[in-house]
Amino acid sequence: MEAALQSLAARGLGAVSVRDVAARAGVSPGLIRHHFGSFGALLIEAYRHVVARVDGEIEAAVAVAGPDPKARMHAFLEASFSPPIVDRDLLSAWLGFWGLVRSDPAAAAVHAETFAQYRGRIEDLLRDLSPSADVRMGALGLSALLDGLWLELCLDPSTFTPAEAVKLAQEWVACYTSV
Repeated sequence: MEAALQSLAARGLGAVSVRDVAARAGVSPGLIRHHFGSFGALLIEAYRHVVARVDGEIEAAVAVAGPDPKARMHAFLEASFSPPIVDRDLLSAWLGFWGLVRSDPAAAAVHAETFAQYRGRIEDLLRDLSPSADVRMGALGLSALLDGLWLELCLDPSTFTPAEAVKLAQEWVACYTSV
């Protein structure tokens, strides 16, 4: 998985190859095909791996925050802009995965599943803050805000700080949940 992620980050989806991933992993290309069935299947599993890693970081932060809904949301937002997640190599891998989602139905299905889980987590956090809020629309809006801020931080971290991104997201959440 890590070799596939490194290759995606270094070369991009258009240039990543089973040979490059195999060389980075210190195995033969045949072993990758034997274990995963196809190179595409390896990339899809790498996608799942990245999503699980990001989810794990966020879930751990939220769990440490305890039961208070505001603290849990704050932890979610801070984790969303933490160093393991605001990372240029992670951005490069995501760009490759997004390209794969457009061309591979199996990758599209994984994306639909994992994005639904992510939105569900945001919906739960919003519902805890404001039971009367339209959590579906709120989750879509917050997800879009977080994605845009994350993308810009990865592309040009001199634009604003992670703390400013968290502050902006918190202000958005406060406005949304008070309506």
